[in-house]
Amino acid sequence: MSRFDLSPLYRSAIGFDRLVGDLEHLLHGKSSEQPPYNIEKQDDDRYLITVAVAGFAESELELSVEQNTLLVKGKREQPARESRYLYQGISERDFELKFRLADHVQVKDAKLEHGLLRISLLREVPEALKPRRIEIGEGRVLEHKDK
Repeated sequence: MSRFDLSPLYRSAIGFDRLVGDLEHLLHGKSSEQPPYNIEKQDDDRYLITVAVAGFAESELELSVEQNTLLVKGKREQPARESRYLYQGISERDFELKFRLADHVQVKDAKLEHGLLRISLLREVPEALKPRRIEIGEGRVLEHKDK
């Protein structure tokens, strides 16, 4: 894979260093594809992350959010039994997945069904930050009376 030089972005994108750092991580970092997962956009403000966690009990899964990062961990409570597999396609190892959340995206709930962990996300922009329409007046100047 070819390497991209993102240093020009650091010079011209003031305040976006975290975004550029994330891009570098995506381009150059190694990501674990275990366990497999889907990210689905349900509408403009709702998202669903589905993680295949076959064999994990609810008590062995942990979700946390810190500084706009969703962390999904799976840690086995009991060690896997010693077996002599002819073929092992089901991973039984612990895992950790990190998802960067955009501003104002909150985790609404999480459910474990049939070996799939479903995490619902919702973007809730505060009213003060939503675009608003400014009415244009007639240009009258209000007189200011001195005392």
